[in-house]
Amino acid sequence: QVQLVESGGGLVQPGGSLRLSCAASGFRLDYYAIGWFRLAPGKERKGVSCNSGGEGTIYYADSVKGRFTISRDVAKNTVYLQMNSLKPEDTAVYYCATRPRYCSEYSSAFASWGQGTQVAVSS
Repeated sequence: QVQLVESGGGLVQPGGSLRLSCAASGFRLDYYAIGWFRLAPGKERKGVSCNSGGEGTIYYADSVKGRFTISRDVAKNTVYLQMNSLKPEDTAVYYCATRPRYCSEYSSAFASWGQGTQVAVSS
């Protein structure tokens, strides 16, 4: 059974950092893409970053480039999202999702989703 479990969210002050984890079970991450998405109140779900399977191509939304870093630990079957220089507009529920091999800009292309982890950036 494919399962994704996010963790690492919390409350942080502007300029702070958090590291989100997406632990996968029921399949190996090696040849699957993992995407991070976020859903803020009153807004549509948006893609934040994605790490493709295989060659590991990485994508970032323009709003997080230079601040967020996605990485993959194959041994732990886990993908991380390191978030630095956090801003209030980063406040959202963050989800990880998976699909075979290649990233997609469309959340509908991702079949399996985690339950989400809340990130709040506030002073």
